Amino acid sequence: MKNNTDKLVEEILRARTRIYKVNKPTPLDKFNLDNIDANIYLKREDLSSINAYKWRGAYNAITMLPKCDLKKGVVAASAGNHAQGVAISAKMLEIKAKIYMPKSTPKIKQKAVEKHGGGYAEIILIGDTYNEASDAALKYAEENQIAYIHPFDNLYTIAGQATIADEVILSGVDNLDYAFIQIGGGGMIAGMCVWLKIHYPDIKIIGVEGKDQDSMKQSLEQGRLVTLDEVDRFCDGTAVRTPGKLCFEFCQGNVDEVITVSNEDICSAIEKSWENGHFIPEPSGAMGIAGLIKYSESHDLTDKNLLTIVSGSNMDFSKLRVIAANSSIGSNRQKYFRFEIGEKNASLLDLINTYFADINISAFQYGKTSDDKAFPVIAFDAEPEAMAELKLNLDQSNINFSDITGDADIQYRIINYNSSKFKNPIFMHIDFAEREGALRELLKNTSKISNICYFNYFYTGEVVGRALMGFEFDDISKQAELIDIVSKSSVTSRLVDDEVLKRLIM
Repeated sequence: MKNNTDKLVEEILRARTRIYKVNKPTPLDKFNLDNIDANIYLKREDLSSINAYKWRGAYNAITMLPKCDLKKGVVAASAGNHAQGVAISAKMLEIKAKIYMPKSTPKIKQKAVEKHGGGYAEIILIGDTYNEASDAALKYAEENQIAYIHPFDNLYTIAGQATIADEVILSGVDNLDYAFIQIGGGGMIAGMCVWLKIHYPDIKIIGVEGKDQDSMKQSLEQGRLVTLDEVDRFCDGTAVRTPGKLCFEFCQGNVDEVITVSNEDICSAIEKSWENGHFIPEPSGAMGIAGLIKYSESHDLTDKNLLTIVSGSNMDFSKLRVIAANSSIGSNRQKYFRFEIGEKNASLLDLINTYFADINISAFQYGKTSDDKAFPVIAFDAEPEAMAELKLNLDQSNINFSDITGDADIQYRIINYNSSKFKNPIFMHIDFAEREGALRELLKNTSKISNICYFNYFYTGEVVGRALMGFEFDDISKQAELIDIVSKSSVTSRLVDDEVLKRLIM
């Protein structure tokens, strides 16, 4: 192992002279996070030409190939960012690159490979996971005697990634107490932990993995390489079942601890990145920030010097919706409660007015299933202290409720209802101003003549809230009266189309 470390140190120094033909050093920014009174340094790899750090290792490894191998071109496998690094390197060196990517690779990363490759990179989509794409790439490389550029388990790749740490050191930061570094296969942390430990002997290296991607954590704990049966792919850039063998060896003795973060933690970190720095990393790119935040909740980091990396920002736009929906859960600001109340007019309004007058409501999920009991699900947004106080008040008032945040029906927004229980129903689209009290006013005005039998609303971040609401009546003649009440209120509305109504109450 000592020989490998000595060789890595030598190659990190040599990598300095190679990789800057591709990109300039990336910025090291000061970063502020609420409730963390520390000096946070953020390495902005998202600001490189490929919006990720993988160009470093890819170019360094490719340029180390003999000229006779370079003429044949190269083969690589990647879930996205390494592919861009290989593509831009192939274009600069004017060699062909075959890049195998999972079929599930985000479109933005496929398009980026094509852009950076400039006709020198060919994408082959195969398999559903990185491992399947890697197996296919390795097979092709062996059969055709073409060099395979590993995304992490290669000494020259690791040395290239280590230049991230080299730039931090050369920036003049006198001392670092902690570094929070995300882990996929381990190439970035392997190079950085060695280089940082040499220059900051007392630094603590904290690896950060996704909760269901923790192959390095398990490997270090068991003292051997561990292969996970499957990995969560929300953070597609770190979805690796087995860490690199060489990466594992460098991490042993240099990484002080590996912690795991949930997808919700990562969504919250992305939200905080936007709020505090006006940048949006991809999920794996925000993993280091998520780890720093989680670690700060159980450790005193006051006045400490902390380093973490925004390792990439190549994310499909469509994923932002999921991130926004989960960010409040990750920061412990949003909870979904399921209540048991009486099925009668104004029962939901009474519950809201009595216990939630000062709490922001971000979602309703309710469908009538019984003549005498109702089970509405309500999501609340509040700071952890206010949320704890709310729970205490509910418990002390003997309100029957349960916390179902994260349950499958919440995750997939399933609303159970029995349309045979509806009495003379009408369904309406309701649009209202996203302000405190807007929905409560509507409920107050309509509860006098109707009962809610269906309610589907969740906050989208717009200034206008949108809900699908079903109202039922003991007397069908009251339907027209309700429509008149709604039309004269501050909301806008329209009846659900007849065909849609048939499907709702069939």
